[in-house]
Amino acid sequence: MKRQVRFGIGIAVVLIAIAYFAFAGYNESKAYYKTIEEVSAMGPAAQSKRLRVAGLVKEGTIERDGTHVSFVLAQDVETMHHSMRVNYVGSQPVPDTFKDRADAVVEGKVLADGTFEADHLQAKCASKYEAKYGTNAQHPGGVTGADAAPAETLKTSNTY
Repeated sequence: MKRQVRFGIGIAVVLIAIAYFAFAGYNESKAYYKTIEEVSAMGPAAQSKRLRVAGLVKEGTIERDGTHVSFVLAQDVETMHHSMRVNYVGSQPVPDTFKDRADAVVEGKVLADGTFEADHLQAKCASKYEAKYGTNAQHPGGVTGADAAPAETLKTSNTY
Protein backbone atom coordinates (compact mmCIF):
# COMPACT_ATOMS: atom_id res chain seq x y z
CA MET A 1 0.00 0.00 0.00
CA LYS A 2 2.81 2.39 0.84
CA ARG A 3 4.31 1.91 -2.62
CA GLN A 4 1.02 2.83 -4.31
CA VAL A 5 0.71 6.04 -2.27
CA ARG A 6 4.21 7.16 -3.27
CA PHE A 7 3.45 6.34 -6.90
CA GLY A 8 0.19 8.34 -6.71
CA ILE A 9 1.96 11.34 -5.16
CA GLY A 10 4.61 11.21 -7.89
CA ILE A 11 1.97 11.20 -10.63
CA ALA A 12 0.13 14.09 -8.94
CA VAL A 13 3.33 16.17 -8.80
CA VAL A 14 4.02 15.54 -12.49
CA LEU A 15 0.44 16.45 -13.48
CA ILE A 16 0.54 19.65 -11.41
CA ALA A 17 3.87 20.64 -13.03
CA ILE A 18 2.47 20.01 -16.53
CA ALA A 19 -0.65 22.06 -15.75
CA TYR A 20 1.46 24.93 -14.37
CA PHE A 21 3.74 25.05 -17.42
CA ALA A 22 0.76 24.87 -19.80
CA PHE A 23 -0.97 27.77 -18.00
CA ALA A 24 2.24 29.85 -17.85
CA GLY A 25 2.90 29.26 -21.57
CA TYR A 26 -0.66 30.23 -22.46
CA ASN A 27 -0.42 33.50 -20.52
CA GLU A 28 2.97 34.26 -22.08
CA SER A 29 1.70 33.86 -25.63
CA LYS A 30 -1.61 35.68 -25.12
CA ALA A 31 -1.65 39.15 -26.67
CA TYR A 32 -4.49 41.65 -26.86
CA TYR A 33 -5.04 43.17 -30.33
CA LYS A 34 -5.41 46.94 -29.99
CA THR A 35 -5.26 49.99 -32.22
CA ILE A 36 -2.69 52.71 -31.52
CA GLU A 37 -5.50 54.96 -30.30
CA GLU A 38 -6.70 52.29 -27.84
CA VAL A 39 -3.18 51.71 -26.53
CA SER A 40 -2.66 55.42 -25.82
CA ALA A 41 -6.08 55.60 -24.13
CA MET A 42 -5.13 52.71 -21.82
CA GLY A 43 -2.45 54.86 -20.16
CA PRO A 44 -0.24 53.09 -17.59
CA ALA A 45 -2.48 49.99 -17.68
CA ALA A 46 -1.00 49.16 -21.11
CA GLN A 47 2.38 48.47 -19.49
CA SER A 48 1.11 45.36 -17.71
CA LYS A 49 -0.32 43.64 -20.80
CA ARG A 50 1.16 41.94 -23.82
CA LEU A 51 -0.23 43.72 -26.88
CA ARG A 52 -0.44 43.32 -30.65
CA VAL A 53 -0.69 46.60 -32.59
CA ALA A 54 -1.07 47.23 -36.35
CA GLY A 55 -0.37 50.35 -38.36
CA LEU A 56 1.62 51.92 -41.18
CA VAL A 57 5.34 52.62 -40.99
CA LYS A 58 5.94 56.37 -41.20
CA GLU A 59 8.17 57.31 -44.09
CA GLY A 60 11.78 58.10 -43.18
CA THR A 61 11.60 56.82 -39.58
CA ILE A 62 13.23 53.40 -39.96
CA GLU A 63 16.56 53.30 -38.09
CA ARG A 64 18.59 50.09 -38.11
CA ASP A 65 21.26 49.32 -35.55
CA GLY A 66 22.49 45.76 -36.00
CA THR A 67 19.61 43.46 -35.20
CA HIS A 68 17.55 46.22 -33.56
CA VAL A 69 15.17 48.37 -35.61
CA SER A 70 13.41 51.54 -34.49
CA PHE A 71 10.54 53.21 -36.36
CA VAL A 72 7.25 55.09 -35.95
CA LEU A 73 4.00 53.22 -36.44
CA ALA A 74 0.89 55.28 -37.22
CA GLN A 75 -2.78 54.61 -37.90
CA ASP A 76 -2.79 57.28 -40.61
CA VAL A 77 0.58 58.33 -42.05
CA GLU A 78 -0.91 61.44 -43.68
CA THR A 79 -2.22 63.11 -40.53
CA MET A 80 0.05 61.32 -38.02
CA HIS A 81 -2.70 61.39 -35.41
CA HIS A 82 -2.21 58.36 -33.20
CA SER A 83 1.37 57.25 -33.69
CA MET A 84 3.90 55.45 -31.50
CA ARG A 85 7.64 54.87 -31.48
CA VAL A 86 8.50 51.15 -31.79
CA ASN A 87 11.79 49.45 -30.92
CA TYR A 88 12.06 45.94 -32.36
CA VAL A 89 14.36 43.78 -30.23
CA GLY A 90 13.33 40.33 -31.46
CA SER A 91 15.67 37.58 -32.55
CA GLN A 92 14.03 37.01 -35.95
CA PRO A 93 15.29 38.95 -38.99
CA VAL A 94 13.23 41.89 -40.21
CA PRO A 95 10.97 40.85 -43.13
CA ASP A 96 11.99 41.90 -46.65
CA THR A 97 8.62 43.61 -47.14
CA PHE A 98 9.23 45.90 -44.14
CA LYS A 99 9.79 49.39 -45.57
CA ASP A 100 8.37 52.92 -45.49
CA ARG A 101 4.54 53.08 -45.64
CA ALA A 102 4.27 49.28 -45.22
CA ASP A 103 1.50 47.73 -43.14
CA ALA A 104 3.12 46.27 -40.04
CA VAL A 105 1.97 44.32 -36.99
CA VAL A 106 4.09 44.41 -33.83
CA GLU A 107 3.72 42.35 -30.69
CA GLY A 108 5.25 43.19 -27.33
CA LYS A 109 4.75 45.63 -24.47
CA VAL A 110 4.57 49.34 -23.76
CA LEU A 111 7.44 50.77 -21.72
CA ALA A 112 7.10 53.49 -19.06
CA ASP A 113 8.23 56.22 -21.51
CA GLY A 114 5.47 55.26 -23.99
CA THR A 115 7.77 53.46 -26.43
CA PHE A 116 6.51 50.10 -27.67
CA GLU A 117 9.10 47.32 -27.30
CA ALA A 118 8.31 44.63 -29.86
CA ASP A 119 9.69 41.12 -29.87
CA HIS A 120 7.68 40.11 -32.97
CA LEU A 121 7.42 42.09 -36.19
CA GLN A 122 5.33 41.19 -39.21
CA ALA A 123 5.08 43.17 -42.42
CA LYS A 124 2.01 42.58 -44.51
CA CYS A 125 2.55 41.80 -48.19
CA ALA A 126 3.22 44.79 -50.36
CA SER A 127 0.66 45.87 -52.94
CA LYS A 128 2.98 44.77 -55.75
CA TYR A 129 1.77 41.21 -55.13
CA GLU A 130 -1.90 42.10 -55.60
CA ALA A 131 -3.66 41.47 -58.92
CA LYS A 132 -3.77 44.38 -61.37
CA TYR A 133 -6.93 45.29 -63.23
CA GLY A 134 -7.52 47.23 -66.41
CA THR A 135 -5.32 47.76 -69.46
CA ASN A 136 -2.04 47.24 -67.57
CA ALA A 137 -3.03 43.83 -66.24
CA GLN A 138 -0.89 40.83 -67.14
CA HIS A 139 -2.68 37.88 -68.69
CA PRO A 140 -1.65 34.26 -69.23
CA GLY A 141 0.55 33.62 -72.22
CA GLY A 142 2.21 37.04 -72.10
CA VAL A 143 -0.77 38.86 -73.64
CA THR A 144 -1.14 42.20 -71.90
CA GLY A 145 -3.53 45.13 -71.83
CA ALA A 146 -5.34 46.03 -75.08
CA ASP A 147 -3.93 42.96 -76.92
CA ALA A 148 -5.92 40.62 -74.66
CA ALA A 149 -8.98 38.98 -76.18
CA PRO A 150 -12.34 39.81 -74.60
CA ALA A 151 -13.72 37.02 -72.40
CA GLU A 152 -16.70 36.45 -74.72
CA THR A 153 -14.46 35.50 -77.66
CA LEU A 154 -12.51 32.83 -75.79
CA LYS A 155 -13.82 29.36 -76.69
CA THR A 156 -13.58 26.49 -74.26
CA SER A 157 -14.01 22.82 -74.98
CA ASN A 158 -15.65 20.33 -72.66
CA THR A 159 -14.11 17.29 -74.39
CA TYR A 160 -11.80 15.20 -72.30
